[in-house]
Amino acid sequence: MPTTQNEVRFLEPKALWAHFADLSAVPRASRKEEKAVAMVLAFGKQLGLDTRTDTAGNVLIRKPASPGREGHPTVILQAHLDMVHQKNADTRFDFDEEGIRSKVAGEWVCAEGTTLGADNGIGVAAILAVLESQTLIHPPLEALFTVDEETGMSGAKALQEGILTGKTLLNLDSEEDDELTIGCAGGLDAFAFLEYREETVPAGYKGFRVSVSGLKGGHSGVDIHLGRGNANKILLRLLYRLHSDCGLRLTSFTGGNLRNAIPREAEAIVALPAEREKDFLTAARQRTDALCAEYRIPDPDMKIEIGECPSPVAMATADDQERILRALYLVPNGVYRMSPAVPGLVETSNNLAKVTLRGGSFEAQCLQRSSVESGIRDIADAVSAAFETIGAQVQQSGGYPGWAPNPDSPILKIMVNEYEKLFGDKPKVSACHAGLECGIIGEHYPGLDMVSFGPTIRHPHSPDEKVHIPSVGKFWTYLCRILEVL
Repeated sequence: MPTTQNEVRFLEPKALWAHFADLSAVPRASRKEEKAVAMVLAFGKQLGLDTRTDTAGNVLIRKPASPGREGHPTVILQAHLDMVHQKNADTRFDFDEEGIRSKVAGEWVCAEGTTLGADNGIGVAAILAVLESQTLIHPPLEALFTVDEETGMSGAKALQEGILTGKTLLNLDSEEDDELTIGCAGGLDAFAFLEYREETVPAGYKGFRVSVSGLKGGHSGVDIHLGRGNANKILLRLLYRLHSDCGLRLTSFTGGNLRNAIPREAEAIVALPAEREKDFLTAARQRTDALCAEYRIPDPDMKIEIGECPSPVAMATADDQERILRALYLVPNGVYRMSPAVPGLVETSNNLAKVTLRGGSFEAQCLQRSSVESGIRDIADAVSAAFETIGAQVQQSGGYPGWAPNPDSPILKIMVNEYEKLFGDKPKVSACHAGLECGIIGEHYPGLDMVSFGPTIRHPHSPDEKVHIPSVGKFWTYLCRILEVL
């Protein structure tokens, strides 16, 4: 195991960090969590605990109460096994075969050019440490490890009814150590498809590669309000005027790769008459300078590069190119509406997550979020309308419910009280714009009393992801205290 991973293994609290190091060594992309599932199953069985998995791959481990707590109500601890796999363009890494190369950087743990997987690996590691401990005081426990949270929450959706007996659920998938989350947004995926016409690139045309890179990206729920650039939208803005001003013709467009990550990179191959090259480069430079100035604060490392490449063979017809670019421009992206009920909370948003155009086939994928059901419908209709205007087929799928806040929650009152005793301050109680599995699990088990909490994690779903080491210790102390008083 790399030295950097060993540094992480011996951080405090050692029990938690050792499990995080072990988990980080296992590839666990969404829908490819087989090795992580096998690891957790083996772990539970080795401890002699009631350990099982369901048809979706979720793992449930039951641990009896510590002595004297046998009559206390059962508590469910829940986290998801999968992680978002993202890497920088210049990082050589095989997510299917390699473990994450994590390292200590001051007060933070991060990874070398990839996502870290603290979302939700720290939560998983904390539950494993609780299950393993022989000294913690706790009630009867049900540890639920779900799969495929990041690409559709299919594990939670397929959760069997009747396998959980607890009435209180602690979700360990939040990302601020001074916050208690009691609600979240619901979500819906949209996929647009269109077959477009191509024609041969005439003689005398030159090819150019136009790329956008160096953006921060991030979580399309947690970070959507920060004004960060979406590489698909930025590249589109650059091309939109150039195609009419300079006779630019589109051969291909590729940007983004995950529905719940703000796209950090996008690239297009274009062709134009050789005699328009000077006009094209001059106009492109002006627009590039303007875009970099516009995003200098949220994305200071953004790069827009234009370079000559071999002239392509085929290009979209002028009419189809015009229609597709217009549709993409019309698609709303980013914050759509702020909540009038909760100050500072994004109510509704859309992420233009993935765009692919090549060989006569155009596809786009978006993830819409809202904490209001009518808001989901509105943003979904807005996205669909933009694509349907040009005759594209739009499929909506993967919908999941939001989690309605309950400010009178009994477990919330206990957690607020214990936080004040431990840390001498009041925690923030909030809802989040990200999707949590609580809403789905709550549909399977109506009446569950739920709170989500965790350590401080920055830039999830991007290679800049990092977790604050002192906050992990704070989170662990807090989790142990809550289990002791329940």
